[in-house]
Amino acid sequence: MNKTSVIPYSVLSKLPDSISDITPDYGVDSLLVGKRVWCLYRVSTNQQVDHDEKNEADIPMQRKACHRFAEKMGWAILHEEQEEGVSGHKVRAENRDKLQIIKEAAKQKKFDILLVFMFDRIGRIADETPFVVEWFVKNGIRVWSTKEGEQRFDSHTDKLTNYIRFWQADGESEKTSIRTSTRMGQIVEDGFYTGGSCPYGYKLVRQGRVNKRGHELYDLVIDEDEAPLVRMIFEKYVEEGRGAQSIANLLNSLNVKNRSGHNWHPSSIRGMIKNITYIGILRSGESRSQVLPHLRIIDEQIFGAAQEITKQRSKKHEDTRHVPMNIKGQSLLAGNVFCGHCGARLSLTTNGKGRPRSDGMDAVRVRYVCQTKTRKHEPCGGQTGYTLHILDSMIEDIVHEIFRRVRCLSKSEVLGASYAAKMSEQKAIIRKAQREYQKAENDLKGLRNEVVKAVNGESAFPLDLLSSLVKEMEQKCVKLQETYQTAQAEANKNDMLMDELRTTYNQFISWSNIYDTANIQTKKMIVCQLIERVDVFRGYELKVKFSISVEQFILGLDISA
Repeated sequence: MNKTSVIPYSVLSKLPDSISDITPDYGVDSLLVGKRVWCLYRVSTNQQVDHDEKNEADIPMQRKACHRFAEKMGWAILHEEQEEGVSGHKVRAENRDKLQIIKEAAKQKKFDILLVFMFDRIGRIADETPFVVEWFVKNGIRVWSTKEGEQRFDSHTDKLTNYIRFWQADGESEKTSIRTSTRMGQIVEDGFYTGGSCPYGYKLVRQGRVNKRGHELYDLVIDEDEAPLVRMIFEKYVEEGRGAQSIANLLNSLNVKNRSGHNWHPSSIRGMIKNITYIGILRSGESRSQVLPHLRIIDEQIFGAAQEITKQRSKKHEDTRHVPMNIKGQSLLAGNVFCGHCGARLSLTTNGKGRPRSDGMDAVRVRYVCQTKTRKHEPCGGQTGYTLHILDSMIEDIVHEIFRRVRCLSKSEVLGASYAAKMSEQKAIIRKAQREYQKAENDLKGLRNEVVKAVNGESAFPLDLLSSLVKEMEQKCVKLQETYQTAQAEANKNDMLMDELRTTYNQFISWSNIYDTANIQTKKMIVCQLIERVDVFRGYELKVKFSISVEQFILGLDISA
């Protein structure tokens, strides 16, 4: 029988378990003993269902190749299964429905040969695929690939060769996947827009750039009508401490609509705050462009401050945050003041029975109180509370001292000392990353040697365990190498580092100029960026932990209240 045939599954399900019982009604005769074929086609992404990277239909291509191969071999294709959008790297065999259907049919002896276009269609997980193939072989199913022939497991040599080949193929597959996934990434790294939704503050224009097919492409440019609103949003978030909900409410109250003409939603504000495009960096997956000045709407310093505020306000950092959750109230400290005795966060309370004023009215008394004493009623050697205006005045004295010290030091002195400290820190990071990477490489080498022993029956460890460990260690090596390379690259960016330090220095000077005339909201946000934590002890004794930026620029500063 030379012509390939495909029998519908509805008919196939009625086939008897024994080939000798098959009747001519199904179009199959005794010549098909050992030649009954099931096919598996798989694509990793939904895009591949229709077209591959060469713009050729992928599933039809696999089917055509399998039919041609079966016809050449004199086999009959009884049934076909196809998986769409299933990644062999991410989805294990036991979670793939189509593969389980095929395995169940194999147990029932409904076919003799499993045919695939390439073995990576069965799966691409190196620590799994050879075992899946071996399972079929052990259950009497021959496994063939149109490109690679039959997969056999007759001897230790076969096993060793197959496992090594699968690992090599998996490595090549990962390289291909990386190349495919980074194609757009490379375009991004070259500084070009790759598509997707256009962020608010930008617009798409054609500037003469074309693709390989001659189609004109869009480029991203700043929309000068929308950009001022982006700057205002970041200003409100960083300098005034407003949250996403507060900013959205403000814009809606001013009847400022979004691009679609609707009211602003807090989620849109949060998305804008996190979008690195605003500092001139394009991204695609893990790929990033260099800073593109023509796309920068927000200064890197402001953007970084916004990310730190977002991080500090997350529930994960509830116990350690030093950024106020909101800007309500007249307190200077909010979120970053703690009891020096028990470590509890101090909260604000208001008491209307304060000291009587000359007009006979009670003055409202606002205090920072220890939650351990007021709520938990547990032992604490500190005071129950600390008067707001006394504590805030002490903090303002510290802030003024910081600004005085900045202004007293020469710019070159500050920047030079800060640069030296930063470079010393970076070199320490490089040395640590290098040591960790070298150790992981040595561990990986040892595991690979142990795998060879396991295949030959000379290891005390099972092969599947070793394979899994090899995979994990390979991934660890890749990450550690990236960490080392990143640290090395950062150390090489001398000019960028100096620019960053200059920006930070200028920010200090700007704060010092506006602080005394700023509103309480702005003062509160300046303080939280200067001071990470304040511990208050009985008698208003203070222990102040400054932010890293302050420690960088105010070297040797000793401030006591």
